[in-house]
Amino acid sequence: MADVTITVPQDIVQALRLPPDTVVAELQRELAVALYQRGILSSGKAAALAGMTRWEWEELLGARKIPRHYADEDLDRDIAYAARS
Repeated sequence: MADVTITVPQDIVQALRLPPDTVVAELQRELAVALYQRGILSSGKAAALAGMTRWEWEELLGARKIPRHYADEDLDRDIAYAARS
């Protein structure tokens, strides 16, 4: 699959109330957050889409009080993996 380009009309870009040099990064970050919240994108892939490190991504989720998609089964699996290493 190829990269996807989304066209945002100029009047909407101007209405964003963002400095022009931050528009692309902010839109990518917002898309990443929305897709992660809906369970469409994993945390790692959402962080990559947002152009953030995993640490920065986790801080953003915490600041926005966005619940992580991490169940008890995930914790058990991670503990078992760590124990094998």
